[in-house]
Amino acid sequence: MKIYLFIVSLFFCGITYAQTSITGSVKDSKNEPIPGANVKVAGDSSSAVTDADGNFSLTTNKKPPFDLEISSIGFGAKKVSVTANNQKVTAVLSDEENRLDEIVISASRTPERIRESPVTVERMTIKEIKNTTSPTFYEGLENLKEVHFNTSSFNFKSINTRGFATVANTRFMQLVDGMDNSSPALNFNLGNLIGLSDLDVHNVELLPGASSALYGANAFNGILFMNSKNPFEFQGISTYVKRGITNQDVAGTNEFLDFGFRAAHAFTKHFAAKANFTYMRATEWIPADDRDVNGGLVGHTNNRNYDGLNFFGDEASNFIPNVGTISRDGYREQDLSNNEINNIKFDASIHVRPWATSSNEYWKDTEIIAQHKLGLGNTVYQGGSRYALRNFFMNQTRVEIKHKNFFIRGYLSAEDAGDSYDMRFAALNINRRAKSDVQWFTDYASAFLQSQIGLGLNGGQADAFARGFATNNITTVPGFPGTNPLGLIPLLNGQKQFQPGTTDFANALSDVRLSADVTNGALFKDQSRIWHSDWNYNLRDHISFADIQVGGSFRTYVLDSQGTIFTDFDGPIKYNENGLYTQVQKKFMKDRLKFTGSIRYDKSELFDGQISPRVSFVYSAGERKNHNFRASFQTGFRNPTTQDLFIGLNVGPRALVGSAASNLSRYSETFSVGNPVFPLSAAGAGILGANSVTLDGFDAYGIAYTAQSIQRYTQTLNPNDLITIQQTPNVMPEQVKAFELGYKSSIKGFNIDVNGYYNLYNDFMSSARVVVPLYGLAGNDITNQANNDAITAINNRDSRTYDLYTNTSAEVSSYGAGLGLSKKVYKDFELSASYNWAAFDYDETVDPAFRPMFNTPEHRAKLGINNDNLFKNFGFGINGRWWSEYEWTSTFADGMIPSTFVLDAQMSYAIPSLKSVIKLTGSNIGSNDYLQVIGAGRIGQIYTLGISINP
Repeated sequence: MKIYLFIVSLFFCGITYAQTSITGSVKDSKNEPIPGANVKVAGDSSSAVTDADGNFSLTTNKKPPFDLEISSIGFGAKKVSVTANNQKVTAVLSDEENRLDEIVISASRTPERIRESPVTVERMTIKEIKNTTSPTFYEGLENLKEVHFNTSSFNFKSINTRGFATVANTRFMQLVDGMDNSSPALNFNLGNLIGLSDLDVHNVELLPGASSALYGANAFNGILFMNSKNPFEFQGISTYVKRGITNQDVAGTNEFLDFGFRAAHAFTKHFAAKANFTYMRATEWIPADDRDVNGGLVGHTNNRNYDGLNFFGDEASNFIPNVGTISRDGYREQDLSNNEINNIKFDASIHVRPWATSSNEYWKDTEIIAQHKLGLGNTVYQGGSRYALRNFFMNQTRVEIKHKNFFIRGYLSAEDAGDSYDMRFAALNINRRAKSDVQWFTDYASAFLQSQIGLGLNGGQADAFARGFATNNITTVPGFPGTNPLGLIPLLNGQKQFQPGTTDFANALSDVRLSADVTNGALFKDQSRIWHSDWNYNLRDHISFADIQVGGSFRTYVLDSQGTIFTDFDGPIKYNENGLYTQVQKKFMKDRLKFTGSIRYDKSELFDGQISPRVSFVYSAGERKNHNFRASFQTGFRNPTTQDLFIGLNVGPRALVGSAASNLSRYSETFSVGNPVFPLSAAGAGILGANSVTLDGFDAYGIAYTAQSIQRYTQTLNPNDLITIQQTPNVMPEQVKAFELGYKSSIKGFNIDVNGYYNLYNDFMSSARVVVPLYGLAGNDITNQANNDAITAINNRDSRTYDLYTNTSAEVSSYGAGLGLSKKVYKDFELSASYNWAAFDYDETVDPAFRPMFNTPEHRAKLGINNDNLFKNFGFGINGRWWSEYEWTSTFADGMIPSTFVLDAQMSYAIPSLKSVIKLTGSNIGSNDYLQVIGAGRIGQIYTLGISINP
């Protein structure tokens, strides 16, 4: 209690300090202002950033004389002496490429030079944002070292840094002005769908490794910080319009539009406000992969049980005696949505500095912020299925108090799925509106057998005729007289399949999108929420021997999918997490050696508490301290996500079942004879002695066959190929021990950044795919009746496939290295290059059902050259990215991603008299469409021409 009261008193003590105030401006050699320059008091953490006009102001507890250290990317650092209070400073920076003196905050939650950062940090500044060769700054992040994208949709991109990432990268955290913008329901980042406008982004910082010691459970494999501009410092009205075209082999050539508007004004020294609005519209990168998901031949002509990757509805499959296993005709994914992509973002905030003109210097820079953000639109998310997110909506509301020594922040994240739906179930149930599965398979069996018996057709001919009759009620037989030589009548007068473009198809699609019952609809609902608060206090004004910080956080999850995603059919599921941390930083050896130590304790009400320590050293060698060596060790952890714990989702061919103890009995499925969704064969009913059987989560996590062994068995029919496994429910938090070494230097303008890392995981969380027989006991001993019944169930297709969430007993490790180089090579030409190597290991024999989902190229290389002053007011930039072939695994589909090279470029022309810039960009210039996610559309080309006013 005494410690608690001490901390609270620090927030509200109101002690008055004698401080020094400095104002000034930073310009280049051409007398042009430099926005975004870092201004730092030497030997102190007090700092500021110049506004759009190159101006700054700051206060410090140090008394004159002292030095200001001023730096900006592309310019040499400079020291300016301060000899008096209220001194006005003018600094002119010379052109020089030296990134070591950039100021970053994310690595230690306090301003520090990037060369002193204890971990690897990648950064994008205002200058780089304006010069990006990509259509938006967010897409430009892919040109940073360590970053690889997983693209699910035109406007849904997730960041992958050090592997083990799908589209839903729950190992990576993304903060926008301190707010986690992940989905409250499924805990993955939403790209920039509720992020920042190009006009409002101030800087971006990326930590690619474990950051749990300061940022908690979700910062397990990296964290991205997107920080917006403050209206006190960046005022005025700004706008941009980008028009262009997209081109893809499948979708063709289509229009692209992106519009943004920003207004910010400081009405007084005490009050400022800003608002941002953006609107983007495009056509989807349409997926059209026709490969069979089970590795069979393509098309029903070659494969009676064909299940196309981007075809839906053909998952309806049945075994017909004397015929074989047959699947229904499906629909192309592109026919199940309008393929129109859009995104609207809006945010507004008010900023109050109550004591801006006060004589109390301690509180003078205190700022109170109230902000509301929202993002809405259409996109496609790929998880266990492909989901058309239509009219989705997410909003965040934040209140924050910021001071140079502390912040207190609280926010609410809430989402609404709108009219979103599962395209697989949309197709299944459109088909069932024409004919139920029982009708279709009965029609097929009748036509197949009768055409062989009565007309003597061979297997291929009988299959073609039977499929035509079952799908489209075609009764004519080539080579035989009459329109219906067999006198066939569709069972119960079923209709022929509704064809895309017809009124029947449109009405059926509209109907299934209104129902959340998977037996007749495809809608899913979600109104989940996250309540979050966090705080941090730096004790620099109270303790002088070291820089010490304390902080904490509290979060409440409220899951509300009304039973369409989670097992919350009887009401929302709620649970809490909280954490506390402290950090100590100290310099030794004449400020050449910097020590950072931190420790954090986190507790979820569902799990035991977790302790995350971090220790790092940075040594600055050389006369100018420009040879910087760093070493760090830290542990991190990741709590199971809401999906890992509470999901209960039927995705057609399989079900996703969370492993929380309370979830196992809450998810169940009943299989019965004649049931189109959960079928049981008549032969199986005979073995059971009943017409129905129910499986629940306990069965899913019981003794089962591995999915891989089932695939082998269907080819060989050898029971010895069947492998059984039993997953342990109650998935536990995952831990990692992370080791990293690095070197950063700047030698005559040549910037070098090298790093290597090794991660060792315990209780690695992943999914396992298993197959549970509806009767018998999984095993391969044919002399055991229970095992024999289970094998019979597999032969009769009386089984259920599950994706389970578990901790593997296999030891998993990942390791890699990175190299970054940059230099001004000639006049204003800036050259940059990077290379990353990434790999992982695990023992497959220990856990044969383990699916690592590393999804990362082993080799990646990037190259960039730009010049923002090629000649008067004209600039250009070129970026190239290459990666090696790699394996993609996920709950939706597996496959190989080909080796790819992508080239982006931009040209810009500034009109200073109009405060405007005209910019032409091209992405994936001169290359073929390329793939980043198996199941998603290939990425084509984007060409834009835009104008920005007062950017």
